[in-house]
Amino acid sequence: MIRFLLRFIGLLLLALAFIFVVYDGIRTISDGTLLITKTGALWNTIHDSSLRMLQTLVEQKLGLEAWKIGVASVLDQPAAAIFCVLGVILIILGRKKKPLIGYARD
Repeated sequence: MIRFLLRFIGLLLLALAFIFVVYDGIRTISDGTLLITKTGALWNTIHDSSLRMLQTLVEQKLGLEAWKIGVASVLDQPAAAIFCVLGVILIILGRKKKPLIGYARD
């Protein structure tokens, strides 16, 4: 059940990454310049207070440098790339085990 859930969420994240690729492509073509949706800007648009709470939590627990080097650098990446990487990781974690050849399973 957990494997199915991991694969399902991974596929949803890959679909979301594809949607953002198409969205950024349409915006780029219509504007004439390269426009890429950043993860931080997307999160800020969706739910600003949770992003500020995460920043406060990370700065309190790990320090300001952890926010600047770790989290802020991830939030500065394109949303399509982040969703794609997370989707692939979840699909790999949820993949089925390869069948053993020549051995009987109990």
